[in-house]
This record gives sequence, C-alpha cells and structure tokens, in this order.
Amino acid sequence: MNRRIYWRPRSVSRNMLLLIALWSVLGVVATETIPYRARQKWYEEKLAAAQLSEKCMNALKEERLLREHPIDLELDPRETGMVGLLMSPVTTISGHLSAKQTSVNPNFAAVLIDMLRRAGVKKGDAVAVGCSGSFPALNVSVFAALQTMQAKPVIIASGGASQFGANFEDWLWIDMETTLREQGLIDFKAVACSIGGYEDVGMGMSDEARALVVDAIDRNELKLIKSESFGGAIEERMDVYTSANRGEPYKAYINVGGGTISVGRSLGKKLYSPGLNLTAPATATRIDSIMSRFMRNGVPVIHLVQIEELALKYGLPIAPLNDPKIGEGSVFYKSQYMRWIAVVVLVGIVISLQALILTDVGARLFKARSPKSTGAAEQMV
Repeated sequence: MNRRIYWRPRSVSRNMLLLIALWSVLGVVATETIPYRARQKWYEEKLAAAQLSEKCMNALKEERLLREHPIDLELDPRETGMVGLLMSPVTTISGHLSAKQTSVNPNFAAVLIDMLRRAGVKKGDAVAVGCSGSFPALNVSVFAALQTMQAKPVIIASGGASQFGANFEDWLWIDMETTLREQGLIDFKAVACSIGGYEDVGMGMSDEARALVVDAIDRNELKLIKSESFGGAIEERMDVYTSANRGEPYKAYINVGGGTISVGRSLGKKLYSPGLNLTAPATATRIDSIMSRFMRNGVPVIHLVQIEELALKYGLPIAPLNDPKIGEGSVFYKSQYMRWIAVVVLVGIVISLQALILTDVGARLFKARSPKSTGAAEQMV
C-alpha cells in the first residue's frame, strides 16, 4: 500500500501562528467594516415610480391649497398636504396619525414595484385594486407604481375616510385621482366607488355624510357600489372586477387599508400578513372577503396595512420630520459584504497554514529570531 510522506518542523513557530491570527482578525474587521451598497433588483423602475409619486403628491398639495384647505402644521409638520383633518362630516372612524405621516413617502412606490414584480406582474397585466380614502398618499404610490409598470389596473375606491385621510367633504380621494388624471400624471382612475364607513356600506355615517359621498361619486362619474349587506357588497365588487376585465384573470390584487369588505371581519384582518401574500392559511381563505376570493383563485395579494411595520421592513423612516429623499431605503440599496475580501483572507489563511504545517517554511522564516533551534525537519507518515 502506498503511503504519502509529509514533513513538518520539529516545533511550530509561534511567531508564524501570531501572524496568521493577526491576518485573520484584520480580515474579519475589513469584511465587517467595508461593506458596499448594492443596488436592488428593478432599481431604475423603482426610482421612476418614486419620482412619479412625488410629482403626484406635489400636484395634490397645490390643488388642496387652491381649494383653500389649509395645512395644519401640528398634524402635517412637513407640509406635505397629504394628511387630512382630525374630523369632518365624511370621517368614518379613528385613524393613527403616525401611520398616515409615515405613508407620505414617495419611496413607497418603489416598495409597490418590488411587491408587484415579485408577484409576477408585467407590463400589460391586469391588477385589481381596492383603494381606501384613509390613505391617500399610499393610493398615490400604488397608482405611480402601476403607471410606471404600464399595468392595467381595475380600481374600486371607497368614499369615506378615517381621521387624517382624504376627508375633506368637497375633496375626497376620488376627486384627487381625477385631479391626477386631468393633469396627465396617470391615465386611469377608479371604475366604481362605495360609500365606505363601517362594513363599507355607510353604517355609522349621517345622512348628510352619505349624501356628500354619493355626490362625489356622481361628479366623478363612477358606478356606485350600493349593496346594503356585507355579502352583497363582496358580490357586487367581484362582479365589477370580472366585467371590467372581461372575465380575464388578474395577476395581483392590491388592498389599501383595512376595509372589512376587502380583508374580512376581525379574524380575517389578522390572518393576512402586511405586504405581499403569495399564499394564505386555509383559515384565512375560508373567511369571505375580496382578498380571500382572489387568493382562492391563486391570485397574489398585496395587503397595505400596518404601514409602520412595512416601512421598517423596507428601510423607510417612521413619521419623518424632513422629506425623505427619493431613492432612500433598503428597497433601493442594501449593504452587503465585499466577498472578494473574505476570499483573499481565507486563501491567505489556508496558504499560511499549509506552509506552517506541511513544510518548515515557518521555522526557517523565524529561525534567526528564535532562541532555540527548530532542528531538522521531522518525517510524518
């Protein structure tokens, strides 16, 4: 049987070991402290969507001021114009101010690009959208993403809004999207609109408030979703989605906000994750809602709720006091290790160990400094 012969020095050089250890430590420090910013997928498209979202928000701010709706600096310290009133006749429920302030970030349009692309949506694909008046800035980012991708959205809106949303009685969300279309920023708008409010059928709203919403639906020439029951409202919305797309399949469904018709009653709201849902628990799909109807048909769902959680996930600030810069956030860039540094360090360690253990290089290298002789190389079998 053949045996391979190895040689090693009679003793191992401590100086060589210290050198290898120092090289290893320096390598770890370099790898950890010299990361680089790597562009994420679909960077150019994300940037274009965020820029369009910013233009849309600026246009709506100008329109708001033209309509003589002043900006409350306590509610909207950045003066974005995208945060609504504390209370108004068309305000439906309480709202979370920090979430509304966080949502006013054009970079959310890039987040939507990321989700839509990961859902498999491409140019020309049909996307169903359920818009809430409660988050006008998020609606803008959704529209900017869809416009940038040149998707074909079919949109159903709701008229009422929670606190700090699109709750001006003469300027609801459906009026805002008409403004965007008239200014040539988007080329689509909603095809239908519900009154909103509790269970999306206007429960808890005064007759005056309901009349204001119906007037807005009429002046924007939208179909009124007028079913008076929870189940009926779901069926009517699904009929609109089916007929508007001529029975063709949708590639994704986007829900903005926590509307009961869209996400289901209390339990259903907890079973879908914020952001992109490619699958859902069986319990969730058994609870009737627009989201469950699409999910049962294999259509990915983008669920835009818990906005602060989504912001943190994509590296966006919470309720910022200064306007976020376009292109900021991990949705655009992520810090990554420079792998070549790790490779160089590893190769250096391997070569050094090989020289130390399999040869007498280390012994000879430091022989002059060693107080005792390393002796002749010793045979290893």
